[in-house]
Amino acid sequence: MTYGEVLAFEDFVRTRQEALLRSARHLIRDPTDAQDLLQTALERTYCRWDEIADKSLAYAYLRRVMINTRTEWWRTRKLTEVPTEQLPDTRINDAAEQQADRALLMDAMKVLTPKQYSVVMLRLWEQMSIQETAIALGMATGTVKSTLHRARALLRQELGDSPLDAQSPNSTNRAEHEYARRARPGRNHYAA
Repeated sequence: MTYGEVLAFEDFVRTRQEALLRSARHLIRDPTDAQDLLQTALERTYCRWDEIADKSLAYAYLRRVMINTRTEWWRTRKLTEVPTEQLPDTRINDAAEQQADRALLMDAMKVLTPKQYSVVMLRLWEQMSIQETAIALGMATGTVKSTLHRARALLRQELGDSPLDAQSPNSTNRAEHEYARRARPGRNHYAA
């Protein structure tokens, strides 16, 4: 790699550092693991930086590397957590209610496959369009739509008996909306 390409990569990382870390935090909940994910993805991207002909697509490329890396890690993980079918039966009426709702939604998202999780995170959290999501994930727009449809159906099924169900006749859409609204970056009343 030439010296100019090294400078271009450094500039790329410097200007998008916060957005990249935020994307990593959306893919992996633990802040330390998210930093490790970003570092690994940056290393892999750096090794192929000279192969990226159109540098305007570098951000999408790097996000794709993060998603692929997270998927690799997910496949090689050791299952130490025991799933439970019990959800909290009472609502919390203090400020912790919002955090409980967010935790409930994050737990519900554990039923999604890595592909579905990635599509949901990019569409609902990152607010990306169908086409942007398709480019970032390297799939057809129809695949993004069908994957999102299936993921929403799973979330509806998972959230069917939740306390959020009593709040609205269309609770899953409300839950997804609340998840996207509350979990947006810059909302400082949530622990990310």
